[in-house]
Amino acid sequence: DEIDTGAVILTGEAIRRENARAIANLLAVQGGNFVCASAGHNMESLLAAYGSGAVQLSYNRGCRILNIDIGGGTTKLALVENGRVRETAALYAGGRLLVVDENGRIARLDPGGEHIANLLGMSLRIGEVVTADQMNRMASWMADAILTAVLKRPLPSEIEQLYLTDPLQDIEHVDGIMFSGGVGEYIYNREDREFGDLGKLLGTFLRRKVDREDFPWPWLPAGECIRATVLGASEHSVQVSGNTIFISDPELLPVRNLQVLRPDCDLRGRGEIDSEKLAQAIRDHFALFDLTEGEAEVALAFNWTGEPSYERVSAFVRGLENGLRSTIQNGKPLVLVFDGDIARTVGALLQEECGVNNAILSIDGITLQDFEFIDIGELLEPSGTVPVTIKSLIFRL
Repeated sequence: DEIDTGAVILTGEAIRRENARAIANLLAVQGGNFVCASAGHNMESLLAAYGSGAVQLSYNRGCRILNIDIGGGTTKLALVENGRVRETAALYAGGRLLVVDENGRIARLDPGGEHIANLLGMSLRIGEVVTADQMNRMASWMADAILTAVLKRPLPSEIEQLYLTDPLQDIEHVDGIMFSGGVGEYIYNREDREFGDLGKLLGTFLRRKVDREDFPWPWLPAGECIRATVLGASEHSVQVSGNTIFISDPELLPVRNLQVLRPDCDLRGRGEIDSEKLAQAIRDHFALFDLTEGEAEVALAFNWTGEPSYERVSAFVRGLENGLRSTIQNGKPLVLVFDGDIARTVGALLQEECGVNNAILSIDGITLQDFEFIDIGELLEPSGTVPVTIKSLIFRL
């Protein structure tokens, strides 16, 4: 009864379990005003990069850091430059792809673990005894595979098959690597217990390989390892003025738990806005959070501090229309949030000049970031204001 807000986030192997979503929804409903979301491979890579401290360190030093988060079932990669995550990827490699009981019999064997065993000429089955040599061979092979996945181009075919996403593209000029995840605890010698899996072996082999003199990048201490993707949650509410907002259909309200996406675009100053670059930034940001444009209902947030001339706003609106093409075609509402007083103008141009017939909710006076979710309440008369509740999952720089 004393809980106001929180988060239930499904990650990694949990997403593969058929009842995971039902359990998460139940917890979210019973726990209060919770955010409930699934973090796909790319979003989990983002969470790990922030939680490990890689983003903060990259921002402080002005450098490029590769964060390698190794969990139970997957390895998440995030390339961070000057405090911004530029690329993410994921591999099917982790410390609990194989788990044994106290008698050395296999109690859990995920498809990825079975695949790796087969590559090594081993046929493993649940209930069978696995030897220490077999576990060492699997862990050593995975350690080599993880490093090969980020160091070698072109990728060997057996390594390329481990990728669950597109491989990282721009791996040049990395200034350092950071490890996180449960296996990271072993790499940094923070944990020495064993849990009947491959985690300690994998961490030990990775540490040895990274310590070699010929390894090209220095490795950096992590702020968090196993807790890198553990979230805090905060909540606050504001009211936004009715003077500058645009609501085409008040029946659209209220809306709850809209995920915020803040595309990487510069809207400062008086310079020309490139509509196509804006559209591509919007599409790229959907992909970065494992969302499909046209299917996911989100709130797009923008930092507008530049000149609100007709030419600039019109170019911005054209970029929106292009970047949200499937959303518009599917008749889904457009929810836009700005920090500058531009919302009414953008909404009017979308409707009147572009002929967008979708419901449009365009509000301003609020600064939002990625990893936030918002509730927008019903229109309050006669003031014309709307209440907005902001739930933050991660604390920014």
